Amino acid sequence: MKYKFFYRKSSFKKDSKNAQKLLDLISFYKPKKFLEIGVLEGVTSKNVCQLLCNIHLNNFSYLGIDLFGIDKEENNKKQFTPISNKYSNPFKHIYFNYILKDKPNSIDGVRVFLKKFSNSVSLHQGYSQDILEKIDISDVDFTFLDGGHAYETVKTDLNLLLNKIKKNSVILCDDYNLAHYGVKKAVDELKNRYYFENIGRFALLKK
Repeated sequence: MKYKFFYRKSSFKKDSKNAQKLLDLISFYKPKKFLEIGVLEGVTSKNVCQLLCNIHLNNFSYLGIDLFGIDKEENNKKQFTPISNKYSNPFKHIYFNYILKDKPNSIDGVRVFLKKFSNSVSLHQGYSQDILEKIDISDVDFTFLDGGHAYETVKTDLNLLLNKIKKNSVILCDDYNLAHYGVKKAVDELKNRYYFENIGRFALLKK
């Protein structure tokens, strides 16, 4: 299956090589319960759900965590994409503002985008560290960590994940090799304690 970009923003933008690498890793590990931290407009989410549907014939679960455009504490402006009704593309402006009437990175907008998989999808709005404390992730097989990229945020997310996920579960951290983020520092503090691979723009940790 090839990664599709659809008509929305993706953290991969046009990085089709690494986007495809993500799907290839999912095809290899074949998780049945997938967690994505950092959903944005749901492009990767939809690709993942379609692939898991192909592999498991709808017998899969997808969990998505994001602020979905609302930062209630207004202290995390560099860590999320705010809701906006301004689009440079006039067709996109008409579609989201007048036809869909939901912003593409709102939780309702993403739900509509993923409606084909609604029986398998659970979306959670809030800070990742708060949501991870509340929900049961003990049977998660594969986590794609692409939320806040600040060192403290990634460190907290990783520690929560590694304390709660089951043995042999995989965590794939995006943007590991981009020096202006704190992902590499947070991962490097843990990589000698777990199975580790540096794969393209990703870091893979296996509990």
